[in-house]
Amino acid sequence: MSKVLILSTGGTITMVRDKVTGALVPADLETFKAYIPELFAGETEVDIDALHPLVDSSDVHPENWAKMAQKIYDHYNDYDGFVVLHGTDTMSYSASALSFMLENLNKPVVFTGSQLPVGVLRSDAKENLLTAIEIAAAKDENGDAIVPEVTIYFESQLFRANRTTKRNAEHFSAFNSYNYPELAKAGVHITYQPHLVHYNNPNAPLLLHTDYDCNVAVLKLFPGIQQSVVRAVLRIKGLKAVVLETFGAGNAPSDKWLYRELKRAVDKGIIIVNKTQCSTGSVEMGLYAVSLNLMKAGVLSGYDITTEALLTKMMYLLGEHGDDIETVKRLLQTDLCGEVTIDN
Repeated sequence: MSKVLILSTGGTITMVRDKVTGALVPADLETFKAYIPELFAGETEVDIDALHPLVDSSDVHPENWAKMAQKIYDHYNDYDGFVVLHGTDTMSYSASALSFMLENLNKPVVFTGSQLPVGVLRSDAKENLLTAIEIAAAKDENGDAIVPEVTIYFESQLFRANRTTKRNAEHFSAFNSYNYPELAKAGVHITYQPHLVHYNNPNAPLLLHTDYDCNVAVLKLFPGIQQSVVRAVLRIKGLKAVVLETFGAGNAPSDKWLYRELKRAVDKGIIIVNKTQCSTGSVEMGLYAVSLNLMKAGVLSGYDITTEALLTKMMYLLGEHGDDIETVKRLLQTDLCGEVTIDN
């Protein structure tokens, strides 16, 4: 019998309606269990743990990521897989962060949640949770985990976590992976795509990384953006890295002042990575003349990485190698755990 640990962090999936006030409130573990008795009636042994206190996903901070990663690390040898219950708003950030924090991961860590609380009749919580548990427990004919990486399961689709973005605030299919195919599809049966899964060396020990540095920013370009806006962002005290969200295939206005501001920041040691504003596709610096100034200024390509993965990767790398800017730059342009497709 496989053993799976559910780690509850909060979010909509853990909510029930208060019988007195009618307001939605976080459920304690026993109340939550009562809504899904199937948790303990299947072929998988399930235990539940929780962060204290539970946190709305809009209030999640990197210290919460560290607590999640630490819980998994501490119980790594006790379970075959893990399911993390999390609010949808920042799930892609948290799940991406854990993909970097848990180096050499060889067991499933499946994030899931719901658009409607578990205590609501039409809730999607039960299906999402029960299928996530089945995926976390799934093994091949050799007894190895089928999907030994950090993933997000939502509305019949399993995605690599660091490729996801929340795409819809109202539909049950809340997430998508625009630049990488789904790892599994759940219907009557769960159909896996093993050739798309990221596998680590099975003999390598799990390494935990909980240091991070939040001195990062996102600068989104738009037609008519003023020099004062760009300057204000790039001159933030203590700033170490910037996600520069550009047009199309990584293009930016050709204004000379923009080039000067970017180059000045890079020369000061600030890392700037070019990320397209498009959901699908990749940065191709130099493809058009309007991206040449970015290359000349020392801006790095983000290729097809998501903003969520890029930000959390920056925080992780700055926390681990903050004093070695060249190492951070090199690793930002390295595929560490399937988060980016690097051009060769």
